[in-house]
Amino acid sequence: MASSAAACSDDEKANWVLNAPRLSGPWRESVEFSGEESQKDIVMLHGSPKHFKQSTTTDASSEEHMLDLEKNSSSVDRSQWVLNGPEPPGLWHELMDSVRETISYCGSKYSSLKSQPMLKSVVSVQREIFPILVWGRNYSISKFKHDLMAGLTIASLCIPQSIGYATLAKLDPQYGLYTSVVPPLIYAIMGTSREIAIGPVAVVSLLLPSMLQKLQDPGADPIAYTKLVLTATFFTGIFQASFGIFRLGFLVDFLSHAAIIGFVAGAAIIIGLQQLKGLLGITHFPNSTDVISVMEAVWSSFHHPWNPHNFMLGCSFLCFILISRFVGRKNRKLFWLPAMAPLLSVILSTLIVYLTRADKHGIKIVKHIKEGLNPSSVHLLQLNSPYIGDVAKVGLIVALVALTEAIAVGKSFSSIKGYHINGNKEMMSMGFMNIVGSLTSCYVATGSFSRTAVNFSAGCETPVSNIVMAITVIISLQFLTRLLYFTPIAILASIILSALPGLINVNEIYNIWKVDKLDFLASIGAFFGVLFASVEIGLLVAVAISFTKIILISIRPGTETLGKLPGTDMFCDTEQYPMAVTVPGIMIVRVKSALFCFANANFVRERIVRWITANKAKGLKGNNTKDAIQIVILDMSNLINIDTSGIATLDDLQRNLLSEGIELAIANPRWQVIHKLKLSNFVGKIGGRVFVTVAEAVAATFSGKIATTC
Repeated sequence: MASSAAACSDDEKANWVLNAPRLSGPWRESVEFSGEESQKDIVMLHGSPKHFKQSTTTDASSEEHMLDLEKNSSSVDRSQWVLNGPEPPGLWHELMDSVRETISYCGSKYSSLKSQPMLKSVVSVQREIFPILVWGRNYSISKFKHDLMAGLTIASLCIPQSIGYATLAKLDPQYGLYTSVVPPLIYAIMGTSREIAIGPVAVVSLLLPSMLQKLQDPGADPIAYTKLVLTATFFTGIFQASFGIFRLGFLVDFLSHAAIIGFVAGAAIIIGLQQLKGLLGITHFPNSTDVISVMEAVWSSFHHPWNPHNFMLGCSFLCFILISRFVGRKNRKLFWLPAMAPLLSVILSTLIVYLTRADKHGIKIVKHIKEGLNPSSVHLLQLNSPYIGDVAKVGLIVALVALTEAIAVGKSFSSIKGYHINGNKEMMSMGFMNIVGSLTSCYVATGSFSRTAVNFSAGCETPVSNIVMAITVIISLQFLTRLLYFTPIAILASIILSALPGLINVNEIYNIWKVDKLDFLASIGAFFGVLFASVEIGLLVAVAISFTKIILISIRPGTETLGKLPGTDMFCDTEQYPMAVTVPGIMIVRVKSALFCFANANFVRERIVRWITANKAKGLKGNNTKDAIQIVILDMSNLINIDTSGIATLDDLQRNLLSEGIELAIANPRWQVIHKLKLSNFVGKIGGRVFVTVAEAVAATFSGKIATTC
């Protein structure tokens, strides 16, 4: 073994990690937990547990003391470091710290304000809330030129898309334009992303009517339905702002990446099917969003007279938009062409219909769009409605979905430019813009991936591009709405259809399948839930599958036997590292879970007993008693906490092992774990066999040196 150890270079050892065999399936996943916050640089005492930390700013005497400890401390002394460590914080102390950190997280930032003059303190607070006061100081004409070009470019895409998304949300067209005015202006002042383009998006525009039309039919009473949409938008803003203020962004994590990929793909198909109403000129269309109901409506429409001119006109301009997008991707100098194509389609199709009077020959048109700036909608909020509870639930769901999309979009493009967006500030800015939006006739706005990509390609420098876009939409609302009277509905449908391919990420779904089969199941569950049930059912299925995955991993954690890597003091999984050598007479077991509790303790105990029984049977069969297990070492480095059921199971395991003449030792227990084991007197029951590392436990086994509790 010594010769093989000497022959192993660092590169060869690295290849042990890279060339390890594949896992046998998703159930053998290792669950990694990292609960320690990044702090200032620390120096760890050699072999000491993690909670014994010393600052790097030590003086000469403390350095000499450290060197003395390293020279004179034995494995028994280091075991005493574990056993005699200070008590960890109690449950109440941890809860209060968590609440204090959650509610008063700004306190650390504003603690220095007390010593500052009042005016300077006010300015500092304003800069924290309104980032425009920070980056606006260095704003220049050259940046404005880029932002002006980017703002005009995304405005050309935003205007037709906003009208189309409003019809998808079953609202009058002007509400889409309203939503592209106020929210972008608020975000430009409060947001931290430079590239994100704010406005209505397809998924949210589908999500709102799919849930609210169960409370109020938009066809029967459009005004009452509009009131519910504005009220839901108000609650969406309240929830989003609360997530940011109280640092509850972890709620967004309930929608995993895989679930969102499947949900968005399913929603894209549903949105596409919904556009068949405008593309085919279908008069009667179901309120249900599932694919079966939509296809039944489409099939039944073929048995009635229908005008093919809508279909021909819509498909012609859909091809034009897709071709322009292809040309823009091939030639980066023509990046503006895909963004201008929807607006050009609206202008050309409107002229064609106006000049040929095609509306009198079956072409369905938008007709009247109310002109003027956003009117106040405070009086339209239904806070005393009998549906207030249901509307609040809709607001919560939409808040989570909208935040997930916006933060994902913002992080994607900020990482490209090498800066970081503040998640809590993003939530607050999204929340306040939707609160103000609900008071000014806007429905839910969030970050649009398609418009953000165009904004990025157009060379935007700051959120001023959102301001330019909003001003352009204001001009359109004031002077150009009459020109949109003859815009064909089929063109709006084609514009929405052209944006859908980017929502279906087949490559990412395939990568999820390769990496994690359970995540793929969550993605597919969300996809088919949206497709064959409803949007909210799809979300529920995705969240349920994600939670099921967590529960299954918790109650059936991975356990592994460890062996020593040649030439090192490291002990690793013998299945992952086939070159790892097991120590004769010693079984080293590591539990791949953060908790050892009622849900998984018996499972782990039974597996250890099964391994010991198998080893004993193997020894009897081969008449080899030399390798019979004499001691079991539990590596507790992964365990963050343990409950009374886990301790009782360890007691039971200890008795079983003693009956077989086998001793039990534990290595590298975390702070809470060793504290509870001491309180329960389990450490005394195992004879004080507690070690800082597995290597020291193995060495102590052969030398016979065991620590005792004090």
